[in-house]
Amino acid sequence: MHYRLGILLLIGFLFISCSTTKSVRNKTQVVSQKKAEPNKIKKQETKSVAAAVIPPTRSLTTNEKVNIYLQLFGPIAQEEMRIYKIPASITLAQGLLESGFGVGRLAVEGNNHFGIKCHNDWTGGRIYHDDDEKGECFRVYENASESYRDHSLFLSNRNRYAFLFRLGKKDYQAWARGLKKAGYATDPKYPKKLIGLIMRYQLDRFDGKDPVVVAAISSKTGRKVNQDEKLYVVEKGDTLYSIARKFKIEVKSLISSNGIKDNLISLGQELIIPKK
Repeated sequence: MHYRLGILLLIGFLFISCSTTKSVRNKTQVVSQKKAEPNKIKKQETKSVAAAVIPPTRSLTTNEKVNIYLQLFGPIAQEEMRIYKIPASITLAQGLLESGFGVGRLAVEGNNHFGIKCHNDWTGGRIYHDDDEKGECFRVYENASESYRDHSLFLSNRNRYAFLFRLGKKDYQAWARGLKKAGYATDPKYPKKLIGLIMRYQLDRFDGKDPVVVAAISSKTGRKVNQDEKLYVVEKGDTLYSIARKFKIEVKSLISSNGIKDNLISLGQELIIPKK
């Protein structure tokens, strides 16, 4: 009995030790992470897009990845805009592009959503990744919100970006061109890519003062669910009539909201329950 208890305690200790080790692994080496303090903010735990959708039953589309990304980081970008006057649309477009819609290696392994390299003043964790050159050094953060804050500080504390803050906060096109002019990226198409993302996903709606509500997506199927709807998983013995009665809606509403044909439903199927 005591032997088994000792084994369990040892396993628990090893688990805790592993979970608190601040290190980043890549194909060639492990780089220890000192406690980075690029920003004095209240810690805010933020899941990566990968963590938010695992385990999916299928691969998510780009639109679904973007939707999840905006749910997680839209409010953070708006808060950074309030404090540092950087358009949230620009921050989100850069985050989407640099992080590969939240599932790129730097974002998943290093919580680095903006491709910010180490530079001489960085004392935190490091991850090495091929970019303009092979094996370049990139910053590692404890969570994604620290990456967002460091992005704000990176732009606001460097003289070469100072002219951007004289632009209108809603002039995202000028900001996109200005970032390229200031040397943020070497890609000549960088402004066009940012502007394209902002227009395609209407990211400029985040540039207002009011919080933007992004429709939820089921972590199981990636299905978009409106704010006034619910998701229900069909259980054994369920029928369209019993589900409709449970949620006090009409059967025809349930059928039309889910595109059901021949009144057939299956065990484990996800159904959208429309507003009454």
